[in-house]
Amino acid sequence: MGSGKWCLQKRDSFRSDSLSGNENVPETGCLSIIVLGASGDLAKKKTFPALFNLYCQGFLPPDEVHIFGYARTKISDDDLRNRVCGYLVNDRSASPSEDVSKFLQLIQYVSGSYDGADGFQLLDKEITKHEISKSSQEGSSRRLFYLALPPSVYPSVCRMIRKYCMNKSDLGGWTRIVVEKPFGKDLDSAEQLSSQIGELFDEPQIYRIDHYLGKELVQNLLVLRFANRFFLPLWNRDNIDNVQIVFREDFGTEGRGGYFDEYGIIRDIIQNHLLQVLCLVAMEKPVSLKPEHIRDEKVKVLQSVLPIKDEEVVLGQYEGYRDDPTVPNHSNTPTFATVILRIHNERWEGVPFILKAGKALNSRKAEIRVQFKDVPGDIFKCQKQGRNEFVIRLQPSEAMYMKLTVKQPGLEMSTVQSELDLSYRQRYQGVTIPEAYERLILDTIRGDQQHFVRRDELKAAWEIFTPLLHRIDHGEMKPIPYRTGSRGPAEADELSAKAGYVQTHGYIWIPPTL
Repeated sequence: MGSGKWCLQKRDSFRSDSLSGNENVPETGCLSIIVLGASGDLAKKKTFPALFNLYCQGFLPPDEVHIFGYARTKISDDDLRNRVCGYLVNDRSASPSEDVSKFLQLIQYVSGSYDGADGFQLLDKEITKHEISKSSQEGSSRRLFYLALPPSVYPSVCRMIRKYCMNKSDLGGWTRIVVEKPFGKDLDSAEQLSSQIGELFDEPQIYRIDHYLGKELVQNLLVLRFANRFFLPLWNRDNIDNVQIVFREDFGTEGRGGYFDEYGIIRDIIQNHLLQVLCLVAMEKPVSLKPEHIRDEKVKVLQSVLPIKDEEVVLGQYEGYRDDPTVPNHSNTPTFATVILRIHNERWEGVPFILKAGKALNSRKAEIRVQFKDVPGDIFKCQKQGRNEFVIRLQPSEAMYMKLTVKQPGLEMSTVQSELDLSYRQRYQGVTIPEAYERLILDTIRGDQQHFVRRDELKAAWEIFTPLLHRIDHGEMKPIPYRTGSRGPAEADELSAKAGYVQTHGYIWIPPTL
């Protein structure tokens, strides 16, 4: 849809959805989106493109929305527009170049420090000027602050926003803060950060973004589990042997060695992204789809996870990682980890959840693999071919498929593994799957916190991993070297096998082609 053809339905939904949970509140005024750290990589590669896509779909009407970039870099409005322009691509638009041009005119830049009053007073002045130009009644406007910044500056930035840039909320307006991971480095630092931000803003104003919760197939998990009758009796320890949640990249740190070495693969991927997916796989059915009911069930899962055993962890570091000049010569940071989590409750007692993530491996993918137990009384002698599995492929080539045993075509009674396949590109032709950041920013505008991390949820997640991370930080656990382009350390496959995972040999899932 071109930006000049605003769809009434989209605009009405934009207004009403943004008041979700606030009945009897009058229609809200104009919306100011402030991207702090606007000159950085995250903003230009993710935040601004997501805003552009929402704009092209009619969710950010130009007569209501204005976008402010804020950073220390001293550049002009046009400089910022030129920096983000090359990242604005939308194949859903009828006239992309026209949309890009019109969208860029919504962007304004303000320069200032992250801990000084002058910059934020100027920012507030510019936002207020925009609100007055839209004839917004004082207190009815909405201000969304997106912190595309390192967590170290969150407290000072939030103090400045609180002191100088807040909107009054007595007439339906609001101020909301979006913070990016990492939310701390361990339990203590996360709690300290939460306390510092929590002293300034109420929990409903804080949106801790984990972009994995915005992925299409992750969003589909609740529908799959609770809207399909045949999954309900199978989704438990009586039928499921193990669950793998895997994240693999076929490249290394790619110039981010210094940043990555400070965190490692567990903090970067497992403690947040994969653990969030685990919650959705393992949680009980919520009372309703209200955000708090869903998040309550996720917290219960995290609180049921047993302490991680050292013997159920394998760490790896790819050969050549320390060649990066920004990485210390004796770095103990893992670039690969397999960690087994065990959930102590009635549904999952005895079922290992194998979380695996690594860089510089032999493939790039993220998937959930639910492996069922062997068929009792195997009259076809087909156990050696592999178990039934339900696989949800998050990226690339979004799909879900069930591996099952069928008769091989022909005169002989022989069996073979095949699949029932739902590949999104083939099944939903012409449908564009939205980027995770698009969905999550729109949820923030609408006031829907379902796909954001609550404070007690964050605390419970850090409680699981902090003891392990401290042992790694103190050098008590060492990563095993592995070759670039391999599956990772052989010990990781041995650990998965010991936990009960049976790898299928000879079967390869081939995505269907159009």
